[in-house]
Amino acid sequence: MFDRNDRQMTAPRPKFKIRQMELLMALDGTRNLHRAAQATSMSQPAASKMLKDMEESFGVAFFERLPRGMQPTACGETLVRHVRMALDKLSQGENAITALQAGLSGQADVGVIITASMTLVPRAIASAKSEAPQLTIGVDVGTSAVLMERFKKGQLDFLIARIQTQEDQLSLRYEDLSKETDCAVARIGHPLLQRPDISLRELACAGWILSPRGSILRHQFDMVFHRSRLEAPTNVVETTAMSVIKSLLQQTDFLHVMPMEIAQYYVESGELAILPFDLRCSMDNFGIITRADHELSPGAQLLLRHIRQVAGTIYPGFLAGTTADA
Repeated sequence: MFDRNDRQMTAPRPKFKIRQMELLMALDGTRNLHRAAQATSMSQPAASKMLKDMEESFGVAFFERLPRGMQPTACGETLVRHVRMALDKLSQGENAITALQAGLSGQADVGVIITASMTLVPRAIASAKSEAPQLTIGVDVGTSAVLMERFKKGQLDFLIARIQTQEDQLSLRYEDLSKETDCAVARIGHPLLQRPDISLRELACAGWILSPRGSILRHQFDMVFHRSRLEAPTNVVETTAMSVIKSLLQQTDFLHVMPMEIAQYYVESGELAILPFDLRCSMDNFGIITRADHELSPGAQLLLRHIRQVAGTIYPGFLAGTTADA
């Protein structure tokens, strides 16, 4: 047992050494003194003495000794959490120095929903690469939910996505970019393109290429018909693969629902046309998501800076640097 009264309240707090921090992380990971000693390349007696010295310096026990293994105390859990953050920041600093020495090479990985994957991100990447040609940029396109899982695991530096309700308690920063409005698209020359009086009932009977059931977009699309007391389309092909979608649209009279931002890109390239019908289908706003307690690498910072610059030219309401904690 340790008695706080045995220590002078005015005594300065001890400072940790990297070796001690590494031992704490190993003990938290293995919950076993022998394996932690092996992981840190020291003898078990030396590891035991190091832990004892740390506990005596603070006047608290960091780990409870059990018949089989060890278990962190409340103080131990708190210390381990802060040590982990300190080691992470130290690693980031080392990576930053390495990147600067190499002329900003290294890696930057961003997760992007499809809405921003064909306009905002490509333009930002082109701009970033002109400044840092040696920077490797990874882009993962997917749904907000899938991207968030990768983000939480540390596999992505930041996201351009939506914050889901269940993520509200995470330590995140969010910069709103834009609202997604969806529209119906079809092949050039589709019979409905010449019709100014298309009815929702006709669209309910048409063939559609849609995202799978359970997705947010599919739910919003189905609700367009349910609100008018119509059955949602049943002649459906379910896929999110753009190569399949484009091929089917060009070969058939199927329709597809997609973000207006993406549709306009295909209109400008002459590949598809927007159906003259207001679906009144929209999604929640999307934006830039970063960690509030994590500093980006120099490469990721550079990419994010270019994304913000390009976003200011695409989304009129975007103000770079306006963030909100989730």
